[in-house]
Amino acid sequence: MQTSSRLKRLGCGTGFTSAAALLGVAISLALFGRTSVVLAGVKPGDVITAENTQKVRDLVSPGVYYKVAHGMSMKIVPTQRIEWPPPYKEATEKYSSQVRLSKDGRTALGYVAGAPFPLLDPNDPNVAVKIAWNNVFRPIWTDDYDLRFYDCDTAYEGSHPQTSQVDYFQIGHYAGYNLVGRVEVEPIPVDPDFKTSGRYWLFALYPTLAPQQLRGAGLIRYRYADPNRGDDSWTWEPGSRRLRRLNEASLSISSGPYGNWNPDHYAGFAAKVEQYDWKFIGERQMLAVVNAEHSPELRCSTDNGTSACPEAWEMRHMYIVEATPRRVIGQAGGQLYSKTVLYLDSEVMYPSYVDTYDQRGQLYGGQVQFLANRDRPVPDARIAVYPFKREFIVGAVSTDLQSGQATMCYLPGIETPEHECWYINMGAVDKEFFTTQAMAKAAP
Repeated sequence: MQTSSRLKRLGCGTGFTSAAALLGVAISLALFGRTSVVLAGVKPGDVITAENTQKVRDLVSPGVYYKVAHGMSMKIVPTQRIEWPPPYKEATEKYSSQVRLSKDGRTALGYVAGAPFPLLDPNDPNVAVKIAWNNVFRPIWTDDYDLRFYDCDTAYEGSHPQTSQVDYFQIGHYAGYNLVGRVEVEPIPVDPDFKTSGRYWLFALYPTLAPQQLRGAGLIRYRYADPNRGDDSWTWEPGSRRLRRLNEASLSISSGPYGNWNPDHYAGFAAKVEQYDWKFIGERQMLAVVNAEHSPELRCSTDNGTSACPEAWEMRHMYIVEATPRRVIGQAGGQLYSKTVLYLDSEVMYPSYVDTYDQRGQLYGGQVQFLANRDRPVPDARIAVYPFKREFIVGAVSTDLQSGQATMCYLPGIETPEHECWYINMGAVDKEFFTTQAMAKAAP
């Protein structure tokens, strides 16, 4: 088992031709894939509910275990291999050999495109930060993305005294534009603007369409390659109809039109890698959703709609890393969380779930991602159709595990006008979309 672990590498479906690596993958999948399911007492065809949740205690994070214990059911299915999109795979083969960590072990230097660190050794003292950088430059989207018209419910889980819907949110765009790592849409592989602006990526979430009192609210965020430069971010305030520049500390706090979500934990983990200390907890076979059966996702009827269920969960090889925030200049009061634990799928390079802990070290929040592997986000898509399969996030929930309140987002939305929703690496948005002027103009 130890020998196969050393030979394993990230993204076993990526096409590297090293005989030793391929042999290691085959051995590790055979060993882990067979023994974990048997020892855990779960097998394809099993249905896990609150009544038999003990069966998965060691196969999910504490946050996911809470969700199952409070009504989220799981349907266990066979494991399927996930391939990287061919352009991302080719970029990894071309550029990864030139990537290295800075002397202080914080920053990825020489990155161009693809996975920065496709070969991972669990015995490497820097393996945790390498996994963190793989998460930054993951294959799920590399050039641009525009999630159009999605919606979210905020409610308390079913056993809570208050079980009615607390809030309903609908957002027009959740979009991003990467200036480096581009593999499908020109300019490839680096936008020339990167040399002058130093921006890694641009993010926009606007306009909020519901609820009415938040109509028009939005967020713009820029990430910089300079490890010592914090993010620039602004919000549009619908009441005053003014832009407000955000302090970085506020990006880790759930507020505004985001329900239980905060910007640092969008898409699993979106905080700046260099602002955290990273620790490798280990690698394990665990349950996750990477081949979701439903799009749009189904409101879970057994936990008051605070998750998606029933959904297909399969055994996956996970890397577990812990992120502890450093004291960052300008962040008076520090971070809300004492630490964040990420459970990242080794093939998808995306956090299947994330647990956060408060300053007392108590479990505070839990996030679960529901992903699907297909060539289109919805079966009847006419525009967002790809020549290969890729991962789509079709649902995500963030839960306050101390109060039982959760915000479940549906991607595509359940009650929204846009049906195809996800436009990934299609040039659907350009850099002009990520300006404060565009955000203000879009506000109703």
